[in-house]
Amino acid sequence: MKKEILKPARKRNAIAIAGVRGGMGKTIVSLGLIRSLCRLGYSVAPFKKGPDYIDPAWLSLAAGRYCHNLDTFLIEDETNRNIYLDVHPDANLCILEGNRGLYDGYNVEGTHSFAELSKLLDIPVVLVVECNKTSRTVAAIVLGVKMFDPGLRLEGVILNNLAGERHRALITEAVERYTGLPVLGSIPRIRSMLPNERHLGLVPVFEHEGPEGLIDSLGDIVEKSVDLEKIAEIAGAPEAPDTVRTKLTIGPFNGISTGGPKIEISRDKPRIGIARDSAFNFYYRENIEAIVRAGGSIVEISPIGDRSLPEIDALYIGGGFPETHAKELSDNTSFKSELRARIEEGLPVYAEGGGLVYLSDSIMIDGVRHPMIGIFPMDFDMARSPQGHGYTIFEVDLDNPFYAKGELLRGHEFRYARILNDGGPGGLSTVFAMRRGAGIAGRRDGALFKNVLATFCHTHAASENVRWPQRLVEIAALRKKSPGLRRSG
Repeated sequence: MKKEILKPARKRNAIAIAGVRGGMGKTIVSLGLIRSLCRLGYSVAPFKKGPDYIDPAWLSLAAGRYCHNLDTFLIEDETNRNIYLDVHPDANLCILEGNRGLYDGYNVEGTHSFAELSKLLDIPVVLVVECNKTSRTVAAIVLGVKMFDPGLRLEGVILNNLAGERHRALITEAVERYTGLPVLGSIPRIRSMLPNERHLGLVPVFEHEGPEGLIDSLGDIVEKSVDLEKIAEIAGAPEAPDTVRTKLTIGPFNGISTGGPKIEISRDKPRIGIARDSAFNFYYRENIEAIVRAGGSIVEISPIGDRSLPEIDALYIGGGFPETHAKELSDNTSFKSELRARIEEGLPVYAEGGGLVYLSDSIMIDGVRHPMIGIFPMDFDMARSPQGHGYTIFEVDLDNPFYAKGELLRGHEFRYARILNDGGPGGLSTVFAMRRGAGIAGRRDGALFKNVLATFCHTHAASENVRWPQRLVEIAALRKKSPGLRRSG
């Protein structure tokens, strides 16, 4: 039985970009739409459904303001509504990009699907359909999507990857005749300019040689191929201002945010290091803001480029791609040595995903072993298939500095890193029992060493019981006030 979805009391001008499945081109369309609407003078707030770090970074760059994630599994309904309604209050148009297929969810009822989120927030939906090697059948697919849930506000279709004018005309006529939905745009085949993909999706913004140029090019294509006025009308947006917005760029975490609180460095507050470079860049904005609200002062750190560890009171290492930077990380011996020494002295560290791999013994890439920090007795290589993928539920069943024993939490995992240690990692202390998901090994997760907790389970600060940002700052503040604790561990 599906739960009743109540429409929010307040509304925003918004449109949701959905797909029949993954790989439809939702992100490409969303990036082009955001950039082209910004050029028209709209102030666009981007949102992304589901656990994701890579697409939100691209959407942030396109809009010139931080993209926020919304997800009904990780976050309670009311909190999802509040994030959606409250962030970027100056924006006059919101774009919410979906994930996977529109109706794909947690179970056969479609719980936690993009359709459910769109209905929760009362946002009209535009469906992106990839048209390669098909024509009239597109109309049947769209009709099926429309009829599957009459309560969904499906308002139009954007055709993607069209071979030419004849292809476009045939599919457009079929969709509009048989479904009654307007075709709002037709994107030609543009494979040669698309951003490269990797096992977790698009290559991150941090690693792309010309992300601004790519987004501008996508904006050019969308302006020529999509009815922007109709898109804005469906979203309920007012007419665009006469002046064109200045291009904006996303700054560092310790600069002035384009949405959310101002983040400043202060010597009086606990200094919380954030590992942020092309190896580690998977962070939810709410996690960083939770650290700031708890009283932390952000100091950005690069495990690749920094030769020494700056003066910090705690460290947060997010996920990313340490495997593609294994040599650079391994060769930075001075940084590794300082970090290991500080951890031995009791430096509080919270690590997720790639951060856990970095704190372990090594990564094996193409037969070459690259030593890492060496805190946890694990060696990794990269498998061809995911070793952990999807939503997670875990219970804290042992004492640790960051969570209370007995708490139940929700998160997600997506890793190709595979443990090479025969029989599993010996001597590893773990504090999480996996109720859903793979974890590190043997349905266990949450590797613990002194004041370090590292996990393959990524969590969102808006999710219930996620208190590690506050605890990280509390431990750092205590150690800052009591210098003797720095050496005691």
